[in-house]
Amino acid sequence: FFITDKLYQARVPVCAEEVKDGLVSNLDSSSFSDPTMKTRLGCLSKKSDSYSDFSEFLPPAHETTARCLKLSTDEVVRWSESFEHLLSHKHGLAAFRTFLKSEFSDENIEFWMACEEYKKTKSSTKLVSKANKIYKEFIDTQAPREVNIDHRTREKTKQSLEDPSPTSLNEVQAKIYSLMERDSYPRFLRSKMYQDMVSRA
Repeated sequence: FFITDKLYQARVPVCAEEVKDGLVSNLDSSSFSDPTMKTRLGCLSKKSDSYSDFSEFLPPAHETTARCLKLSTDEVVRWSESFEHLLSHKHGLAAFRTFLKSEFSDENIEFWMACEEYKKTKSSTKLVSKANKIYKEFIDTQAPREVNIDHRTREKTKQSLEDPSPTSLNEVQAKIYSLMERDSYPRFLRSKMYQDMVSRA
């Protein structure tokens, strides 16, 4: 349900509601008969080290993501004021998530988002279920999307989740937030993706 900014349909800007997890949901069958479109879609299966590898998907200056989403230059620029401001803006969060996906390093933001949802859970039964899922997905040493935390934090979180409460993940979430703020956020602000959004909004 979040936008991704990597993929654009040929000559037509793709808006937030048209994209899910990097795939355009409203492509009709004729789109796939276009060799150019097939080539562009095929590129998505290849790994990339930076957003710049996806530059061919950027539309002309007057058909930018920011314009498509009706974002002003001021809104996009304000994302650079603080990491908190970026994550509190739905399109800022979406853009940051897309950037991390392009680097194949999105486990931290996915974990942070999962923690945000976890804290909103009212049902004790669902709290236990979500706690187990988050632990197995992100915290366990064998987790498929293991986040980078120290052994002490991992063990403390494991013990806390034995009797989960809405605050059980607060400490580990704060550590991952700080890690992203120090590392990923500055890279995002320097990225071609963000600079293009600022200049073309």
